[in-house]
Amino acid sequence: MRCPFCAHDDSQVKDSRPTEDNTAIRRRRQCEGCGARFTTFERVQLRDVTVVKSAADGTPVRRESFDRSKIEQSVALACRKRGIEQERIDQLVSGIQRQVETMGESEIPSARIGEMVMEGLRQLDTVAYIRFASVYRDFSEARDFEEFASTVQQAGGNGGN
Repeated sequence: MRCPFCAHDDSQVKDSRPTEDNTAIRRRRQCEGCGARFTTFERVQLRDVTVVKSAADGTPVRRESFDRSKIEQSVALACRKRGIEQERIDQLVSGIQRQVETMGESEIPSARIGEMVMEGLRQLDTVAYIRFASVYRDFSEARDFEEFASTVQQAGGNGGN
């Protein structure tokens, strides 16, 4: 494993343990070059999945490898200052990753992943759900928020937690 500090190619594993949700192995490493310590996470990847990003008119624009960290960042931003335990966020992201990898498809539209994230957030926290939806659905006016929030209330939103 390459050191993130000095780029030395060798490091020694000092400690390994499963994460709390048992979806990854956490490894503490020490660089043999500079002596710095850092943490890595090892996760099972069932298959390579390509995400197809489309333009507004629906034509494919580009393809890129599925990247769990993009979902983690989006969900973390939506859940910011909501008092949601990191373990619940990790479980949501791991669940979405498992769904994507077990679909049996080598390519998946980014819109389908976005809908999975929305559904997961809807069940986790109403405010985080609305925050994510505002970016994902590109709300441009306050009225967009009002209309979406009213549909959430009518559907029996979870009241914030």
